[in-house]
Amino acid sequence: MLPSHKATASVSTILRTVGMSLPRFLAGAAVFTAAIALAPLLRTQTLTPPPLREQARLQQQWLSERLDRLLPALMRKHGIQMWVVMCREYNEDPVFLSMVSPTVFAARRRTILVFHDRGPEQGVERLALGGGSNGGLYTVYRDPELEGRELWGEGQWALLRKLIDSRKPATIGVNISHTHAFADGLSAGEREKLEEALGAAHRKRLVRAEGLAVDYISLRVPGMLPYFRSMMESAHALIRRAFSNEVITPGKTTNEDVVWWLRQRLDEMGYQTWFQPSVRVQKPGGREVRMLAEDAPVTIERGDVLHVDFGLTSMRLNTDTQHMGYVLQEGETEPPAGVRKALAQGNRLQDIVLSQLRTGRTGNQVLAASLQAMKAEGINGTVYSHPVGDHGHGAGPLIGLWDRQEGVPGRGDVAVLPDTWFSIELSVRTPVPEWNGKELFVGLEEDAAIDGEGRVTWVLRRQTEYHLVR
Repeated sequence: MLPSHKATASVSTILRTVGMSLPRFLAGAAVFTAAIALAPLLRTQTLTPPPLREQARLQQQWLSERLDRLLPALMRKHGIQMWVVMCREYNEDPVFLSMVSPTVFAARRRTILVFHDRGPEQGVERLALGGGSNGGLYTVYRDPELEGRELWGEGQWALLRKLIDSRKPATIGVNISHTHAFADGLSAGEREKLEEALGAAHRKRLVRAEGLAVDYISLRVPGMLPYFRSMMESAHALIRRAFSNEVITPGKTTNEDVVWWLRQRLDEMGYQTWFQPSVRVQKPGGREVRMLAEDAPVTIERGDVLHVDFGLTSMRLNTDTQHMGYVLQEGETEPPAGVRKALAQGNRLQDIVLSQLRTGRTGNQVLAASLQAMKAEGINGTVYSHPVGDHGHGAGPLIGLWDRQEGVPGRGDVAVLPDTWFSIELSVRTPVPEWNGKELFVGLEEDAAIDGEGRVTWVLRRQTEYHLVR
């Protein structure tokens, strides 16, 4: 197991990381932030999000750092002098919410965000044609002849043309991609209007901003990690409770009951989720049941092996976790040896994938190296890991799909970057002697962070023992 950080980290260190002064810490978020610092020690602690106002303050700080520190370097890396992100209300570009304040929930009529790189000395100019300044992070660009009215219709397109005429960018990046959904946010109608407004001279400067959009969404800033770690602590704690006698009475409780218990707890705690949790039940006889919408609920009984897939959403961040549970038979104090071996093999495959997850490698290269090492050790497994962060299935390199172990063209050809997060998702199938040699499926998923130096650690920790229902 790779440690996520030293458990002795001081509260002041955590505060410096998130940019919170000590007086504000004491006045507004003492209990929450202290819990973050102690999270690795409090293995039964379920953390709740801070007050909404404090959430917004932290998110605004993260946004400012992304725009100030990350965006200029990325525009130069991808050779884009001007990036135009445009969308209409309720038809937002996937990158939109990563570029606006936490108090903005949708585009305003039509919002056009323009990023113009004036070079290292002057930096990137940020302009908003439609919508507001997002707490001063953008300059609101308006037509002085329309003072007091919002931009609308042809006037908005004419103003964009005027802006581009004055800046004369060599390249104009737009979000169009056949490969990456995160970089394909320019709708067909908006593209037609944009090309019409630009005219022939500017149209030839249009380029696809695929790499820029993907990198911008995928990269993390350091202040995000303490809160993300607290989300992981809550995910682990809720799974521990769900796979215990607090929730499960053998012979009575169904997997559907467990799913809705998890959903209800999230709602009560102030979290959301980005997918419906699932609970899979495997019977000692080898019969496997997946929790799907069309399936009837399955009663959980003694000797069953349980699997959960569960994610939290908070402050525009998302977690993704899979753990295993076991319902003890009468007289048992631990799962059978064969069941324990299956989890140990899953842990070993986690070790392999983390050892191969290196910056500069593509997702397909990480996959191939992991599978080669896995097979050399005689493990029957599947690797399907992915980025996580702004989205549960995030922007960046795919490391396999469950049904594409030969590699993923396009999305698997993206390189792993420093300062990104990954959900290490995989599974193994192991014969269990106590089940007459029937295979047991063990699915594991834990979130990991790659720091600026390329070091890979678990965001919190991983599961190494079954959650037990007694």
